Amino acid sequence: MKKIEILQALEKNGIVAVLRADSVEKALDIIDALIAGGIKSIELTFTVPNADVAIRKITKQYTDHQDVLIGAGTVLDAPTAQIALMSGAKFIVAPTFDADTAALCNLYQVPYIPGCMTVNEMKTAMQAGAEVIKLFPSNIVGPAFVKDVKAPLPQLEIMPSGGINLDNMCDWINAGCKILGVGGSLLKHAETNQFEKVTETAQAFMQKYKQLREAQQLRGQYV
Repeated sequence: MKKIEILQALEKNGIVAVLRADSVEKALDIIDALIAGGIKSIELTFTVPNADVAIRKITKQYTDHQDVLIGAGTVLDAPTAQIALMSGAKFIVAPTFDADTAALCNLYQVPYIPGCMTVNEMKTAMQAGAEVIKLFPSNIVGPAFVKDVKAPLPQLEIMPSGGINLDNMCDWINAGCKILGVGGSLLKHAETNQFEKVTETAQAFMQKYKQLREAQQLRGQYV
């Protein structure tokens, strides 16, 4: 897939599941449960032991599913990004901005979504080629921050990550966010290996997301 196609797919999918697990096997079980529930963008973090192995296995398993996007998260440097890309990751996410990682992702034409907390950091990331900025941790600043930032920078695409749940999803979407990074509230049942409940929770998130976006469209505010 080309970079623009991946970005379009991320927006279409809407929710990016931020996945942390203590083993490759559990990570794969969680991914299967999420995809069964309709969440098809997965950020598999490099805090997962042997995360590159998990990325390689899941991308091979879902090679015929073009709408399933497996990306790498918690990528702190260019060497880690290189490993992730060679393992099949379709996008790179980080809690911070790193110029060398941005350059590598530009070279391979894959989306780099760095974590930023200030307008200046966001500007720097945009100048380095980042087309989506991860607002992290988003629960610290809230949806109002997105509205304030997008007033002078309407071209800025912000993916909040941290503290997003079914109750506050509406606020983030109304603030202008097209892509949401969701972790704990989506994967709480994975801690006890209740993967059927992970699927049910994923379905609830996707249903709510689609309803909110459709409501925006009906109001003529689809962003």
